[in-house]
Amino acid sequence: MRVLVTGGAGFIGANLTRDLVDGGVADEVVVLDDLSTGSKDNLADQPHVEFVEGSILDSGLLDRLVPDCQAIVHLAARPSVPRSILDPMASHDANATGTMRVLEAARQHGKPQVVVASSSSVYGANPALPKREDMVPMPVSPYAASKLAAESYALAYGASFDLPVLAFRFFNVFGPLQGAGHAYAAVVPAFLAAALAGEALPIHGTGEQTRDFTYVGTVTAVLADTVRRGVTHARPVNLAFGTRVSLLDLIDVIEGQLGTSVAREHLEPRVGDVRDSQADQSTLHELFPDVRPVALEEGIARTIAWFQGSE
Repeated sequence: MRVLVTGGAGFIGANLTRDLVDGGVADEVVVLDDLSTGSKDNLADQPHVEFVEGSILDSGLLDRLVPDCQAIVHLAARPSVPRSILDPMASHDANATGTMRVLEAARQHGKPQVVVASSSSVYGANPALPKREDMVPMPVSPYAASKLAAESYALAYGASFDLPVLAFRFFNVFGPLQGAGHAYAAVVPAFLAAALAGEALPIHGTGEQTRDFTYVGTVTAVLADTVRRGVTHARPVNLAFGTRVSLLDLIDVIEGQLGTSVAREHLEPRVGDVRDSQADQSTLHELFPDVRPVALEEGIARTIAWFQGSE
């Protein structure tokens, strides 16, 4: 099987390409990435991966890459809620229009399976917990709106053109290869980089806001199994396991793994951030009954090891 992974030089994508090859799911993996957030270094030890530098907005490039593929895992995106606040159109172009370009290429060239990465941010201001896929989405940022558009287009192409699709809503994925060296770093790498440097951990707001943290190895295992078995679904699917961990609790876990206390710096809350996030995992377990998540403590330990260069 030949699989195209868009955004495959990013931290989720690079972990996935390894799983696809090492797990025997794919004979060939093609990575399409414009390196706006990813890095070729993430793929340096993967000789069976073909890297193509380019944009998902380039229809001609997609027309060249898609025809020989039996599956596409579409991870390419412009991430970050704060980034979307500063430049909404760029988020829309990459996340909404880019996804439609991928879907259109799939429709025109053999209808391979398309697995699309959406986001828990689509739930937005909807206060109910846990978040069920049938809840009304209430995006509160351009990023969230663009991800809602992306998953909606995927499901619409499935319904209209019989394209085999599955749209996953990711919840705060973390793990090795997730960098911290930029202004829009996710919370886990931002916290770990600060803790390991002996600096105060930057907490936006009180730290009582909760998240459903999901280790990248669990996410990529589900994605690889999706491709292996050709799993599709007519609705979005949460890819998380119903944990509800506050940022303060996360810091406690980090302190426990490091064996030391860390300083904390409280900053202003960020526009567009949701207060609480927790997935209902019922649909995920119906589709993937054998999946078992990596516990937060173990995932943090593995991520610390990667930060320290031992993994």
